[in-house]
Amino acid sequence: SGGIAYVYDPGRRFGSMVNLEMVELEPLDDEDRHWLLDIVERHRAETDSDSAARLLERWGVSVGDFVKVMPRDYRRVLEATRKAVEEGTSVDAAVMAAAHG
Repeated sequence: SGGIAYVYDPGRRFGSMVNLEMVELEPLDDEDRHWLLDIVERHRAETDSDSAARLLERWGVSVGDFVKVMPRDYRRVLEATRKAVEEGTSVDAAVMAAAHG
C-alpha cells in the first residue's frame, strides 16, 4: 500500500500471519519509539481511549510489543528518494525506476 505500519503484537503471532515476500518485519528504532509514543499519547488525549491509557501506563514494556511492518516496494522507493536527494538527481525519475523494478 506504500506505507509503514506499526502493529501491537504482544502474543508475537503476527509474523506467522503476514506475507513476508511483500513486507519485512522490524523492531522499532529510537525514532520509531518516539513517534509511536507521541501518536499513542495524542490518541489518548483526543479520544480518552482506555486501551491507549493501558499502553501508556506500562509504556516501557508495551513499546516492545510493537513491530514495524515495512513493505519491500516502499523501502525501495524511500531508498531511491534518499539516494537521488544525496546525488542531486531527479527524485521523480528515481521513484519511477524503483517502483517499476
